[in-house]
Amino acid sequence: MDIAVTGAAGYIGDLLADALLANDSPLNVASLLLVDTIEPRIRHDPRVRTLALDLTAPGAADQIVTSNRQILFHLAAVVSGHAEADFDLGLAVNFDVTRALLEAARKRANNMRFVFVSTVGVFGGDLPPVVLDYTAVTPQTSYGVGKAMSELLVNEYARRGFVDGLAVRLPTVSVRGGAANRAVTSFASGIIREPIRGECAVCPVDEDQRLWLCSPKTVVKNILHAGTLSSAQLDPWRVINLPGLTATVGEMVRALREVAGEEVASRVQFVKDEMIARMVASFPPEFETTRANRLGFIADRNFAEVIRIFIEEEAKKKC
Repeated sequence: MDIAVTGAAGYIGDLLADALLANDSPLNVASLLLVDTIEPRIRHDPRVRTLALDLTAPGAADQIVTSNRQILFHLAAVVSGHAEADFDLGLAVNFDVTRALLEAARKRANNMRFVFVSTVGVFGGDLPPVVLDYTAVTPQTSYGVGKAMSELLVNEYARRGFVDGLAVRLPTVSVRGGAANRAVTSFASGIIREPIRGECAVCPVDEDQRLWLCSPKTVVKNILHAGTLSSAQLDPWRVINLPGLTATVGEMVRALREVAGEEVASRVQFVKDEMIARMVASFPPEFETTRANRLGFIADRNFAEVIRIFIEEEAKKKC
């Protein structure tokens, strides 16, 4: 298959590229284009081509969506905190780029599977206790607005037969490796990652803040799985809430203490940031995912297991 990934220099995009190229990949990759604003990591694989590209530039979408492209995983985004600080850039990347890619597919690759990676941040405000796939989106952030508009566009292009589109809403991903980014939920990884690495971490929300979580390993499997589903398996509404697990920040720290010990857990400090706390509190902490489960998407068993996997991955890097 001829596949492309936008946002391939990001943490999840990089892991997705590795998973696509692995021997046990569920997709048979003949060629893989990795695209981001900076050049993605070089891989010594003849199937791979990397491209540094300003996705907002005129004609950029045409370099990604070619007539032989079969799957596009669209991960490129300006994350929540950055989109809130720079409205114009956030709208340009999170909505205008998505529209340009969809329109390019409409013109030359309308059988292409377009996997749009969205977010639970499309929800906000006064929500039911448990959010469904069909719960109305009411975003409370610029990031959520851009993603919600893009979801509607992906669904409409799929309905009209312009592209084989599917949007998957990611839970907050924890524990991410690498450095912190400008997402307001970045702390959900930082309060685990930094203490394990021997550093202190500041948590900007209260201990009782509930989060909908998923590990990097599981979220990459689910994004890949979205590329394997046939159109016949999908409902007319092409937007899916991915499975996750609900935990309070306090429960996350207790899991850290259970797995890594008191000395490590004591490195987490709580210093509330009102802006971040307000934005995070607008995100729903619990979802009903029967539809996703039926389609074969998966969830982590518990957060302690997520931490153990992260520690194992960190140990491998040192070898």
